[in-house]
Amino acid sequence: MTKRKYGMALSLMLAAGTLLSACGSSDSESGSGEKAASDFKVGMVTDTGGVDDKSFNQSAWEGLTKFGKENKLEEGTGYKYLQSAEAAEYQSNLSTFAEAGYNLTYGIGFLLKEDIKKVAGQYPESHFALVDDTLKSENLDNVASILFNEEQGSFLVGVVAAKQTATNKIGFVGGVESPLIKKFENGFKAGVKAVNPDAEIVVQYAEDFNAPEKGSAIASTMYSQGADIVYHAAGGTGNGVFTEAKNRAKKGEKVWVIGVDRDQHQEGMPENVTLTSMVKRVDIAVEEVAKQAKDGKFPGGEEVVFGLQEDAVGIAPTMDNVTDESKTAVEEYKQKILDGEIKVPATDDAYKEFEKTLK
Repeated sequence: MTKRKYGMALSLMLAAGTLLSACGSSDSESGSGEKAASDFKVGMVTDTGGVDDKSFNQSAWEGLTKFGKENKLEEGTGYKYLQSAEAAEYQSNLSTFAEAGYNLTYGIGFLLKEDIKKVAGQYPESHFALVDDTLKSENLDNVASILFNEEQGSFLVGVVAAKQTATNKIGFVGGVESPLIKKFENGFKAGVKAVNPDAEIVVQYAEDFNAPEKGSAIASTMYSQGADIVYHAAGGTGNGVFTEAKNRAKKGEKVWVIGVDRDQHQEGMPENVTLTSMVKRVDIAVEEVAKQAKDGKFPGGEEVVFGLQEDAVGIAPTMDNVTDESKTAVEEYKQKILDGEIKVPATDDAYKEFEKTLK
């Protein structure tokens, strides 16, 4: 099947009217199996970062909650999440929703890929959606793969970091080193270098999305070694980056954090250490695919991609600490990306090629 893209306009459609029908069986491609709104059930399984990680999982739950409320579904029966305390729970949590007759179950995060693959094969009449990875090549018509162009949004916050660093040293903290988080890293580095080729960028991975103490320790080292801005793509681990920055700010040190996935301005308060955030609208994606499943148009076997063109990644709306010069630069580079003048690197090899264009 073809790769499809959906934008903000689609998200606005979600609020435009009442959704009347749904398909919760494997014959969704024909649009049959209509259900009353109250019969549709959608579940969500988090990774170990938890539903209140103030980042990725939380954004997904906000999208599912919005969908549930707009369709008058009851939380706990019509829409619900199961939080995974450890990776061993992914499969059982996914199976719980399938066995309970849920029409659609989300696996939030690439760490659930293999478990969704197994459970989707065991329950071919249930629909699943994997966020941040793809199972398209597995020919599973009951699984939709939701992807984002994270490198594009990360490029733009890299532009801000390059413009506003006072030390010319910038850090990146990743959760688990993987092709997904590499997209954040390489896009960010490209944005920094495009504006300031002489800036030094230090990178470290915590190898965990739910270890704020590791995030704090890594950030402490980076700040101590001269970095004044740190971008995290680490889920709950990133909360530790904010803690470290706020502790230093209390002592009069001028350091910044760039948040991820949602507007994390509040996470930097009351010390106001959030420079900006790279917003990744997981909420829009979750809401949109749920709508399609309910309307009998579930994109099974397909990749559904959200990027800069769809306003699904970019700079957070809170711009208090972003200078006018930075804002202008962001708009200029955003247009270059949209026009195809800049192809933002998502992998290490692509980043090396990108660096060559700056010399």
